[in-house]
Amino acid sequence: MRKGVLELCVLSIIATHDEIYPATIREQLDSVGIEVVEGTLYPMLMRLKNMGYLTYTWQDSNAGAARKYYKITDTGRSVLDELQQSWREFVSSVDKLFVSAPAD
Repeated sequence: MRKGVLELCVLSIIATHDEIYPATIREQLDSVGIEVVEGTLYPMLMRLKNMGYLTYTWQDSNAGAARKYYKITDTGRSVLDELQQSWREFVSSVDKLFVSAPAD
């Protein structure tokens, strides 16, 4: 479940930027309490890119080597919309269980 939610979160962050560097994605996840290590984020970004949900461009960096900046594709936006709808339905269903659960 965490993997699917993490993909939803990453696509949501990327969708709010024209282009974004992975370190910024990690910072935004960290800022809301979702800790992700590079060994998880970078393979996910490549998988999402290979699925056609993201593209990237190389940009020169003041730190030396060029860096990849990611951008969501139209396909990625469609998938994001579907994931967000599924998430809302899931949360609504779980919330109903919390409300209707008998108190001890």
